[in-house]
Amino acid sequence: MSKASKPIQSEEELLAQPESAYMSPRQLEFFKHRLLALEEELRANAGETTEHLRETSVVPDPADRATIEEEHALELRTRDRERKLIKKVQQALASIESGRYGYCEETGEPIGLQRLLARPTATLSVEAQQRREMRQRQFGD
Repeated sequence: MSKASKPIQSEEELLAQPESAYMSPRQLEFFKHRLLALEEELRANAGETTEHLRETSVVPDPADRATIEEEHALELRTRDRERKLIKKVQQALASIESGRYGYCEETGEPIGLQRLLARPTATLSVEAQQRREMRQRQFGD
């Protein structure tokens, strides 16, 4: 396997790439692997939640029962956020396949490796995201 086709193994190696290599096949493969691992982790968490919620225990003390119900509600809210994140991961994987990954959906400019490392599902550059948040604050959601 030649050096050019060797997969990128670390964030440091990714960041050491020249700017001209932005969203090269090797970089896309790095992010695809990272997104697939994230999706697998989220799905495993969902399975654990399902199992945990199936475990029904009869607790006579009302305070203990309320605590358990609150824990279940918190767990369900967390899983709902993770379900939404799975959808974003799948959209990011689709954008890798279509060649749009890594580019701002509003401006077409590169999102940047640092931002994608922090948030691999990002679809906007930092500047475009800030503009969107400012509009949301001014005009509401």
